[in-house]
This record gives sequence, C-alpha cells and structure tokens, in this order.
Amino acid sequence: MDELIARISAAAGLEPEVAKQAIGLILGYLRKEGPQADVDELFAAFPGAAEAVVLNGSAPGDGPGGLMGLAGRLSNLGIGMGQMQTIGRQVFAFAREAAGDERVGQVVAAIPGLSQFL
Repeated sequence: MDELIARISAAAGLEPEVAKQAIGLILGYLRKEGPQADVDELFAAFPGAAEAVVLNGSAPGDGPGGLMGLAGRLSNLGIGMGQMQTIGRQVFAFAREAAGDERVGQVVAAIPGLSQFL
C-alpha cells in the first residue's frame, strides 16, 4: 500500500496522508457498491486493500452511496475533479498489476458509471 500511496502523492500532488484517505474511500466505495464475491477476490490479490477500507472509516454503509457520494467525500479532503481522476486511474492501475485485468474488469463492469472515470 505504501507504493500506491507514493504513486498517488506524486501523480496527484497530494500529501501522503490525503492520498491514503482517498485510497480508503475509493476502496470503501468498491466494497459497498461492487459485487461481494468479485470484490473479495480483488481485495485478496490487492495487498492492504481490506485494511485500508477499515482504517479510513469507509466501511460498507458509511455515508451516501454512488459516485456522487464518493466525489463529495473526496472533495471534502480538498481533492479536485482532475485529481480524483488521477487517483482513480492510479488505484485501478495498481489493482490491475496486483489482481489482473479480468478480475478488475469484472468489478468495474458491475458498478454503473464507474468505467467512464477510469
């Protein structure tokens, strides 16, 4: 997870703690909105994913759902729309490296509207 935090910090120009919180929010969104079995498989192959969700308070049922809810929570961290896209791309690139295109693709395809942001 430290590698992903560093990548996001550099790519989006964020402090590491903000990058860590953003990762937790995105992973929490996947946990809440994605198909349970596919997300479980993705998290099993993505080192630190499950722990990041818990550590960042983004457990299922936490706050409003959908992409707009996620965008609002990221915005509350001071993250702009361009940075959100950069962070999303970095998280999913890292997930693909860890879990493979097919596994990540299953999760993305199952969440309406998510693919247009990646």
